[in-house]
Amino acid sequence: MKPQHFLLLLLFLCHGGGMWAQTSIFDALTKPEQGKGTVTIFQSQAIRALVDSHASHVKTETDGGRSYMTAPGYTIQVFTGNNQRRSKDEAFSKKSQIDKIYSDASTRVDYTAPFWRLRVGDFLTYEEALCMMYKLTGSFPSFRKEMKIVRENVRIFLN
Repeated sequence: MKPQHFLLLLLFLCHGGGMWAQTSIFDALTKPEQGKGTVTIFQSQAIRALVDSHASHVKTETDGGRSYMTAPGYTIQVFTGNNQRRSKDEAFSKKSQIDKIYSDASTRVDYTAPFWRLRVGDFLTYEEALCMMYKLTGSFPSFRKEMKIVRENVRIFLN
């Protein structure tokens, strides 16, 4: 299991148990509870510092009753353009084409003057993004020349 996946799994499991009120995941795991076993963790301080520093980049928020966390990750930029007359229409046209085939993928059109951008997916690892990019290029070969994987804070829904 990859370290990022392990950390996220622990964050998901501990979210309902009040982990966010603790100072770290190690404190949450070793906290004594009535009727439960005792957990003892043997590790160097360097490991604890590394995990704590990575967890500090993860934030949880709520939007419309759905909880999600934001974390550093990757997304696929499918289109970018700065032609004010055509770029907006082209971005939304490509978005609707992708939504028809990949309805479960998160797609969004962003405007940051003067650029319109179409981005697909919220991936924690580069490998996940690359896998999806191969699927997209297989379905939309004409989009291939503009596609690239970019680093960005991504939203991972918890419920």
